[in-house]
Amino acid sequence: MGKTDNYRSHNNSTKKYRKTGAIMTGVLLGVIGVASVITIANAASDNMKKTPAAPEVQTVAEKTAKETEEVSKQAEETSAAVPETEAGDVIAKATLMSKQYDYDGAIELLKAQKTEDAGGDIDAMIDDLEKQKDSLVATKPEEVTHVFFHSLIVDPERGFSTGSDEWNRLTEGYCQWFNTVDEFNKIIEQMYDRGYVLVSIYDLLDIEKDADGTEHITTKDIYLPKGKIPVVLSLDDLSYYHAYDGRGIASKIVVGEDGKPVCEYTDSSGKTMTGEYDCVPCLDKFIEEHPDFSYKGAKGTIALTGYNGILGYRTDYLYRDRDNPADDQIPWLEENQDFDWDKECADAKKAAQAIKDDGWTFASHTWGHIRIGDSDMDRIKTDTARWKETVEPLIGDTDIIIFAHGQDLVKWDEEYEGTEKYEYLKSQGFSIYCNVDSSKYYMKTGDGYFRMGRRNIDGLRVWQGVYGDTNYIDDLFDAASVIDPKRPTDAYMYE
Repeated sequence: MGKTDNYRSHNNSTKKYRKTGAIMTGVLLGVIGVASVITIANAASDNMKKTPAAPEVQTVAEKTAKETEEVSKQAEETSAAVPETEAGDVIAKATLMSKQYDYDGAIELLKAQKTEDAGGDIDAMIDDLEKQKDSLVATKPEEVTHVFFHSLIVDPERGFSTGSDEWNRLTEGYCQWFNTVDEFNKIIEQMYDRGYVLVSIYDLLDIEKDADGTEHITTKDIYLPKGKIPVVLSLDDLSYYHAYDGRGIASKIVVGEDGKPVCEYTDSSGKTMTGEYDCVPCLDKFIEEHPDFSYKGAKGTIALTGYNGILGYRTDYLYRDRDNPADDQIPWLEENQDFDWDKECADAKKAAQAIKDDGWTFASHTWGHIRIGDSDMDRIKTDTARWKETVEPLIGDTDIIIFAHGQDLVKWDEEYEGTEKYEYLKSQGFSIYCNVDSSKYYMKTGDGYFRMGRRNIDGLRVWQGVYGDTNYIDDLFDAASVIDPKRPTDAYMYE
């Protein structure tokens, strides 16, 4: 995911991009008979050596503990002083809002709910929140980093397993593109300890529309307590492709008994269970325990393809019509003769709504995981139409498109305006465009669009942070303390 991902020239990186692209093509060729693959370039150096562990970093939690504790302590004391009435419920809600930096919302809520029993206590809480609000520090959008993950490996022994030559070749792809559940949880914990706070990509923007629907997009600053660092997060390919079968990865997202999204997972013995087996429920659990990791309840953006369906549900027309299915779809259809496509779509829509209700947003990743920069207009139009026919009705409208393979509509230093691909995608409702970039920050804006680069946080980056010549993620976490002991360390697996 070096500069070449955005068409920046670098011969060595280009060669490695092509090689790793071939590896991931192999991983997902079993998914569909076209080049619907996850290919993200590798900017690792040719010489491999162990990089010293990053120095210990004093956590922002330690630096700002007194500031954050003041609000929480005041809120808790106020809540305890109020009977379990409507006022008490409002104070509890305002407390959570303040922990997630929505000071205006908390203050407005409290002002609307002052009672004779708790009026003085609420006034004190409001005063304290006003002081906290006045001390916030602005961060410009161009100084906000954007990170992304793929699905997580629950069982490393299966995810990184060896066998036939073909299986081993695909294992290289799993080593490079996937984190394990343990790695993800440690990464999130360390980012939190360093002061990072999740913000929505929409928190960076003001979008206004004229009477005729013409959009005008401008950026805006994010305000957080001193020492806090905003970060945008996204997830790619949360469709649970057939290629993941047997690799120790979750199979779908379902709605739990509490209405929250959880993952269905089948272990090596064939036992199926639900729980925190991928990024969505893992992050949800962390934010439930650490609400101050989320700005106003923000989670992340989920980029979906459609050729194998979405969220683990087989919702594409191929599964309904059984007309010319891909090689990997044939076994699944044979095993599911009583498959009810309408019910599958209904269940997928229910899961998608639970995810949105939980604070997540959705984006297009193109229907066939196409190379947007290399594709001609006919293919882009056909692919976009298929995505809007088979995916958008299940997840709702979105104006975000996250490009696959690290590609973009134009070179990184070129403008979108006047290009045929941009004008078409804009006409289809897309205003926010994300590529892949190894830079810490990449952002460009036009009157009708917002472009943002994303940094891949995957097995490749973790391995590079420990054994490679270049560490791309040391501002986020310490790779040496994160890397899963079951992860293969042979250099050829990551080249």
